[in-house]
Amino acid sequence: MGIEIERKFLVEGDAWKAVAGEGLACRQGYLDSGKGTTTRVRIIGERAYLTIKGATSGITRSEFEYEIPVPDAESLLALCGAAIIEKKRHFIKHAGMVWELDVFSGANTGLVMAEIELETEGQPFILPEWTGEEVSADPRYRNAHLARHPFSEWGAS
Repeated sequence: MGIEIERKFLVEGDAWKAVAGEGLACRQGYLDSGKGTTTRVRIIGERAYLTIKGATSGITRSEFEYEIPVPDAESLLALCGAAIIEKKRHFIKHAGMVWELDVFSGANTGLVMAEIELETEGQPFILPEWTGEEVSADPRYRNAHLARHPFSEWGAS
C-alpha cells in the first residue's frame, strides 16, 4: 500500500526564486472527493497521473498513483468541470531533501505553498528560509478543497 506523509507550508517572499528552476505546468482536477477519499487526475509537464488518496490521519494518508496516457487525462479533466487547479510546480533541493513549491494561478492566484514528503511523521528536516506558516492540518489548503473553494474567494462572504 502506498503511503503519503506530507507537511505543507505557506511561502513568504521571493527568495525561493533564486534556487528554483523553470518549474512544470500542472493542471489537476478531482473526480470524487467524499467519505475521506479523493480521486485526482493530473497532467504535469508531459506526463499524466490518476491518484486515489485515502482519509488523512495526522499528516499521513494512503496514496495510490498510476501513470496514464495524457489524452486519457485530458478526457478525465473534462469531467471535472470548473473544479480545475492550475499551478506551476518547482522542485527545490534543500538540506538533502526535495521540496515541491507550487505557484498557483487562475482562481487560486496569490497562493504559493511548499510541501515536503517524509518517510515518517517524526522525520527531522530543515525549513528553508522562505517557508512561513505551516498549514498541514488546515483542510482549506488541500488541493481538492482549493479546486471547489478557490483561494481568491476566501475573503468574500
